Amino acid sequence: EVQLQASGGGLVQAGGSLRLSCAASGFTFSNQAMGWFRQAPGKERAFVASISRGTGTTTYYADSVKGRFTISRSNSENTLYLQMNSLRTEDTAVYYCAADRTGLASRRPNSYDSWGRGTQVTVSS
Repeated sequence: EVQLQASGGGLVQAGGSLRLSCAASGFTFSNQAMGWFRQAPGKERAFVASISRGTGTTTYYADSVKGRFTISRSNSENTLYLQMNSLRTEDTAVYYCAADRTGLASRRPNSYDSWGRGTQVTVSS
């Protein structure tokens, strides 16, 4: 079965950094596009970043995180990463990783087939 396990969240002060990881199993990781999404209480799940299949030559970012966040993948480790720098209080949310077997780096949540349970990121001022 497909399993995605996000980790690396925690409490950080504004301006600080965190690196989220998503360990994947149960499918051929390199053939999947991957994405990060986040959800704050009472709000819709929102796109953060995505990366195409294989070596991940195509990436997309939400405008709110461009220049601060970097998505990457290690196919040898079956792991997706999100490096988050210059964190702001508005980045506070539960962060989810997701996989899309079409291999495309979609910005739309409905394009993704599998989801992890998420990891909490809290940014304090």
